[in-house]
Amino acid sequence: MMPFEGFNRNSAGIFLLLLIFLINSCKKDNPEPPAITTVTITDVSSTTASSGGIVTNDGGAPVVSKGVAWSINENPTVENYRTLEGSGSGSFISTITLLKPATLYYLRAYATNSAGISYGNQTNFTTYLNDQTGSVFDGEGNYYTTQTIGTQTWMTENLKATKYRNGTDIPLVTSDWDWYNLMSPACCVYDNRQINKSDYGVLYNWYAIDIGQDGSKNICPTGWHVPTDAEWSILTTYLGGDSAAVGKLKETGLTHWQSKNNDATNETGFTARPGGIRNFDGGFYDLGYYGAWWTSTEFIRGGAYCRYLGYDGSGGFSWRRFEQDGFSVRCIKNSTPVK
Repeated sequence: MMPFEGFNRNSAGIFLLLLIFLINSCKKDNPEPPAITTVTITDVSSTTASSGGIVTNDGGAPVVSKGVAWSINENPTVENYRTLEGSGSGSFISTITLLKPATLYYLRAYATNSAGISYGNQTNFTTYLNDQTGSVFDGEGNYYTTQTIGTQTWMTENLKATKYRNGTDIPLVTSDWDWYNLMSPACCVYDNRQINKSDYGVLYNWYAIDIGQDGSKNICPTGWHVPTDAEWSILTTYLGGDSAAVGKLKETGLTHWQSKNNDATNETGFTARPGGIRNFDGGFYDLGYYGAWWTSTEFIRGGAYCRYLGYDGSGGFSWRRFEQDGFSVRCIKNSTPVK
């Protein structure tokens, strides 16, 4: 063994330990704000919601406070509204209360240590109009909010299904000529542009909802059905008649309607959007100006009733149309007696 070889090895070990100590000391002396992510919002009601966060790194100093911050404006901070969920790293859940009904909120989780405050990713949610609001999924996983209005419970969004409840496809027809010649079930998206599906749903000819044509299949989720003309009348009568019902059913804040149609209040939460129509000749018309919804009631072979709402304050009344036309569908819950 060379002279001092053992001493050199021991010295190297001591130097390494000293280096580690100095690095850790520097970390403690120069901490950073914590790292945090925001978790998914759940349990939304008309005045409450739940969210939370996960503190994934304390930044080199103890987390002294954490919670969620929210506001009606983007990028909320603790200077707006916040919860306090104690200290330390890890996950936490916050229950938010005293919210306003039918209001869009933005939310971020936050955490603080001696170095400062950090915010998680921003998310948002809209509180329900009232506690009569619920939700339902169709067989394809499309999510819909629902609203109880009087004795009835309705979807507050147009149906988006392209399959029947049993999983069978509803034929998707894009060609104008093919649509014109159809006397069998079909569906489409306005202008054949899929972006319109998320905003306005799917358009269906009447054969798609007629049990005589579709083999007793149903396009609505389990426990729901396409309303009859009489069920639509129950709705409009409850709201004070056809004319009085128009504004109460229509969504506010839409560019086409709001500029010309100040009667839109959506006080029912029905949130009717002007999804346009596909005429029996295959042409698309009136997106953003008119919406039409099928009933399951036929008045003569080849013709069925629908309801429509217009940007100009018109609508609400029964409308007789060719069964080849393409209209929207709103489903109604089966707890309402089917006549």
